[in-house]
Amino acid sequence: MRVFIDTSAYAKRFVEEVGSEEVDDLFSEATELGVSIILLPEIISGMNRRLREKNISKRHYDRIKNVLSKEVEDIDVVQITYSVLNTTIQLLEKNKLRAMDSIHIACAVEWDADCFATSDKKQFAAAKKVIKNCVFI
Repeated sequence: MRVFIDTSAYAKRFVEEVGSEEVDDLFSEATELGVSIILLPEIISGMNRRLREKNISKRHYDRIKNVLSKEVEDIDVVQITYSVLNTTIQLLEKNKLRAMDSIHIACAVEWDADCFATSDKKQFAAAKKVIKNCVFI
């Protein structure tokens, strides 16, 4: 199964919270994993915020960054193309979405994902309209 995972769900691999086990299960079940090009900077941004707010230590941040960098080497990273941009615009016109959330969905469509995983309710609702199997984590 080709699983495309957005930032909100992927981040659960590094921060223990509701849904973290489900994300790990998806990683185990997937034959292929896909992410958007914006996933890495979004996770790094979120982890830097947690570091500044002293919710994680520098050591924990460095570990997350190293694990993430290694994992992404084995994952299909979908680039922003004209096709992705066109789908992004269509999604924004038909749904109440933030731009970055629509980019994740458009990348999943471009990659021909079997399953789209997210922890964002609005993104989940929009993704269900264009991807046959969506998982809310």
